[in-house]
Amino acid sequence: MLESPKLTARQQQVLDLVQSTIERTGAPPTRAEIAAELGFKSPNAAEEHLQALARKGVIELVGGTSRGIRLQSATLRALNEARGKQFMLPLPSLAQLTLPLVGRVAAGHPILAQEHVDQTYVLEASLFPQKPDYLLKVKGMSMRDAGIVDGDLLAVKQTREVRNGQIVVARLDNEVTVKRFHRGRQGVELLPENPDFEPIVVGPEREDFSIEGIAVGLVRQHMLI
Repeated sequence: MLESPKLTARQQQVLDLVQSTIERTGAPPTRAEIAAELGFKSPNAAEEHLQALARKGVIELVGGTSRGIRLQSATLRALNEARGKQFMLPLPSLAQLTLPLVGRVAAGHPILAQEHVDQTYVLEASLFPQKPDYLLKVKGMSMRDAGIVDGDLLAVKQTREVRNGQIVVARLDNEVTVKRFHRGRQGVELLPENPDFEPIVVGPEREDFSIEGIAVGLVRQHMLI
């Protein structure tokens, strides 16, 4: 078994913050948010620590996005094990999840209706801080700055209970969309993470709106079995 790379105390703080933010909101923090949370003088200091973590192979930095930080799968497994989230099971298959990949969703049909499932994938349960129910193929670039781009597979936990700041899968006008959730005085806003896209305002009188679930992880092609 490979040993985990040795991190400085500051690097461990940054890594913990990245992991906890992903777990809480579904997306990594920005450099400015890391700096504010950990008391750095500027986002440049946060960037230096992130570059060091990338060199040590525990994260991957995606260029061109403010939230382009991805935990390597081995790092996420180690973090989950350290927090007691993974238990020793008698059969390796019990630590795996078989997740359906949802394609285009037909109007008026449940999101996990059989006709929506393109195929299934087997993934390690330890890759996710919460157990997902399905994978959704991302369409478009409206969440680009959260590190979620066209063609990515979003791991989704089915729930209607969401908090401000979480990345959600919402159904609106019989279309499914991925956005950041915010509830304010004027109602619900579905916020993109790309300045080329406008927020979607959902008034209290709107009946064709529902929350399908929250993002609990992102799957890239090399992670698939």
